[in-house]
Amino acid sequence: MHRAYRYRFYPSAAQAQQLARTFGCVRHVYNWALGLRSTAWSASKERVNYHETAKRLALLKQDPEKVWLNEVSSVALQQSLRHLDKGFANFFAGRAQYPRFKSRRDNVQAASYMTNGFTLRDGRLTLAKHDAPLDVRWSRALPDGAKITSVTVTRDAAGRYHASILVDEAVTPLQPSDRAIGIDMGLAHLAITSDGQKIDNPKHLARKIARIQRWQRKLARKREAAKAALGLKGKKVPKGTRIPRSNSSMKVARRIARIHAAVRDARRDHLHKISTAIVRENQAICVEDLAVSNMVRNRPLASAISDAGWRELRSMLEYKAALYGRQFAVVSRWLPSSKRCHACGYTLESLPLSARDWTCPRCGAVHDRDINAARNIRAAGLAQLHEHSTAGHAGIHACQAPEGAT
Repeated sequence: MHRAYRYRFYPSAAQAQQLARTFGCVRHVYNWALGLRSTAWSASKERVNYHETAKRLALLKQDPEKVWLNEVSSVALQQSLRHLDKGFANFFAGRAQYPRFKSRRDNVQAASYMTNGFTLRDGRLTLAKHDAPLDVRWSRALPDGAKITSVTVTRDAAGRYHASILVDEAVTPLQPSDRAIGIDMGLAHLAITSDGQKIDNPKHLARKIARIQRWQRKLARKREAAKAALGLKGKKVPKGTRIPRSNSSMKVARRIARIHAAVRDARRDHLHKISTAIVRENQAICVEDLAVSNMVRNRPLASAISDAGWRELRSMLEYKAALYGRQFAVVSRWLPSSKRCHACGYTLESLPLSARDWTCPRCGAVHDRDINAARNIRAAGLAQLHEHSTAGHAGIHACQAPEGAT
C-alpha cells in the first residue's frame, strides 16, 4: 500500500529562492498545457494527451523567451503534465470538475519529484537542481525496507515548507477483535459511540476566532486604503482590477494564515488520535453518511460544522480500517437513527432537536438521543456488512492512505 510521510523542513535563502522558481515554472507549465488542451478541443475537437504535451514542452524549453524553464528540474515539470492529465481523467470520469488554472496567489504551491529527481541517503534529502540537502525535521522514521516512489514539496499560506514522501510498504493487519461500534457525530460532542462514550469537541476554531477576526479587520482596513488610493473608495471594484497589496498587508495575511494553520494542525492531530484508538479497539466501525456539503449551507451552523471535521474523521476511519484489516460500513443518512428505539424498533413520528432524552411508548426504554442513534447505526452497519459478506464481498473498502497517515 502507498502511504505518505509528511515532514517539515527549513530551506536556506538560496533553497527558498530555487523552490520559488520551481513552483513558478511548474505552475506556468501546468497553465500552458491546460490552455493548449482546452484550445485544441474548442477549436477542432482534438484531444491532446500527456505524451503530446510532453513533446511540445521539449520544444517550449528551446524557445529563447522560455529558457528560464531549464533552471529547474525537468522531472517537476513533467509531473505537472501528469497531474493535469490525471485531472482530465477524473473530469471525464465524473469524479471532479474541469481543471482550473493555477495562480501564484493560491494558498498552497507544490512541486513533485519522481525517483530520478531526488536522492535520499542517510537521512539527507537532496532535490534535483539543489546544491545542498534540505534541513528536514525527521519527526518519525521512514519504514525499513519501504520503496520510495516520489517526493512532493509544498509551501502553504503560512510560509511553511513540507516534504511528503510517498512509500510503498507492506502493512501488518491488527489482531482480530470481537468488538463492533457505531458512531453518531455531533457538535456538543464530536462523536458519540454505541457503547455510551461521548468524545468532547475541542472547537479549535472557536477558541481562535476572536483573534482571527481582529487581524481580518486590520487586513480589511488596509484593503480599503489600497482601494481609496485607486479612487475606488466605497465603490465596487471593476472586474479584472487587481488591488495592490502592500508588504504590511501581506504580513497581516501571513499572520492570519499561521493562526488557521495552527487550528488545522490541532484538529487533525485530535482526529488522528480518536480514529486510531477506534480502529485499534474495534473490528467493525459503522458511521452515518452525513451530507456535510449540504449541512454547511446552514449559515448559523456552518462554522461549527466545519470546525468539527466530521468528513475528515470519517475519511480517517475509512482508510485506517482498510489499512489494518478492519471492516467499515456507512449507513444511509435517511435512517431514523435518533427516532427509532434500538430495543424494540418503534419509531417516533417526530423528535425535536431540543429533546435530548425520550422514552419509548412501546417498551418503556429510556433513551439518550445520541447514544440511541449510535446503537441504531451500529445495528444497521452490521446488517449491511453481513449482507456484503454473504454476497461474497469482504465488506472492507480498499483505499489509499492520504498524506499524513498515522
